[in-house]
Amino acid sequence: MSTEPGAVLRERRHLTNLAYRLLGSLSEAEDAVQEAYARWYALSPRQREDIASPGAWLTTVATRICLDQLASARVRRERYVGAWVPEPLPDRSEWTQHAVDPADQITLDESVHMAFLVVLESMTPAERVAFVLHDVFRYPFAEVAEILGRSAGACRELASSARRRVRAAQRPVSGQQGLVREFKEAWEARDIKALVGLLSPDATMTADGGGVVGAALRPVEGGERIAQYLAHFAEKVPGLTLLERTVNGRPGLVAQRAGVTVTVAAFSGSGGRVTHIWAVRNPEKLGAWA
Repeated sequence: MSTEPGAVLRERRHLTNLAYRLLGSLSEAEDAVQEAYARWYALSPRQREDIASPGAWLTTVATRICLDQLASARVRRERYVGAWVPEPLPDRSEWTQHAVDPADQITLDESVHMAFLVVLESMTPAERVAFVLHDVFRYPFAEVAEILGRSAGACRELASSARRRVRAAQRPVSGQQGLVREFKEAWEARDIKALVGLLSPDATMTADGGGVVGAALRPVEGGERIAQYLAHFAEKVPGLTLLERTVNGRPGLVAQRAGVTVTVAAFSGSGGRVTHIWAVRNPEKLGAWA
């Protein structure tokens, strides 16, 4: 690959895609990519010329930065107020004009839907890196091993362990748009009975307020309890407008108050019912939805 600046900068999209899937946060992903570029430009011209593949070098450095962040993130999230949910991404057409143009950087596919990202959060940092590099980005295990500093066999085991965790999250979802629309209509009508009928009896709702805004500190479990919680929330926060929007590549809902996005909800469903809702309310995670 050429070391010409334009060719090096064109790696940014790939690096941002990789870092978001590793970290579950767009802002943290952009910071990791920026740090990788800072290390690249800190090299002398001679050192850069000696690197056979700048793209591979940047990928290795960015991944190792993410690996370090994943280790420290576990400590930070133990201190996080309430549940931590990955940062939601809008459809390309929904990015705000002030965003750092990630619209053509993040590819919305099955590896960014919320259920998938939540499963990634349950993995060890090494499992997550091995799985994302190999199964999502198709890096051979020899390259994964070099990045992780482990043997190819060990990386294969890490990816296999991770793969077992994500199989359920990879099941195809059909009819989710209609399900989300019915859910929106029932919520707007404050129809608790209809909401209960749309929710699986063992459904779970996870809210992320980050201690900045009000949100349930623990997951709300059970269709009836979720329906009652949502009805109570509607009474407590009047004047909300619900909009159907794509959230991480799948149908979801956005709640706005006076034109300002206050909640972004992602859904997972099975058997024609909602099985999980992830409601992101932390304004620090809603920058792209402003």
